[in-house]
Amino acid sequence: MKTVIQRVSKASVTIEGKKVADIKSGLLILLGIINEDTMEDIQWLTKKIVNLRIFNDDNGVMNTSVKDINGGIIVVSQFTLHASTKKGNRPSYIKAAKPDIAIPLYQKFVQQIENELGKKVQTGEFGADMKVELLNDGPVTILIDSKDKV
Repeated sequence: MKTVIQRVSKASVTIEGKKVADIKSGLLILLGIINEDTMEDIQWLTKKIVNLRIFNDDNGVMNTSVKDINGGIIVVSQFTLHASTKKGNRPSYIKAAKPDIAIPLYQKFVQQIENELGKKVQTGEFGADMKVELLNDGPVTILIDSKDKV
């Protein structure tokens, strides 16, 4: 699993003119899934994300997590994170998992991040044409790939 994690002052997801997710301070997580991803990837990644110390403490030092600040989280499925751009100018998405594999893993990821965070998280809609708005705070953007644990 690949993720792009963005610390945000606010973020939202709109589908067909209707806002389906909206948070203030917290994380916007873009999630890309491949066929080889497992529950082990989900557990490692969600624990890592919820405990990332990327929010400022009282001294202005990035030393607190989204859990510590009781921040919100939006998770958005993003198959394009697995784009291959090695040949030509049109990206290939061959590595991205098809919906029959990706949807259950996406749902398990959301459920596990809720378990780690201790509260409900918001989501986009898998496969929908989404408009994602965010105010990146910092900016702080972190890339994590569960296949690069070591």
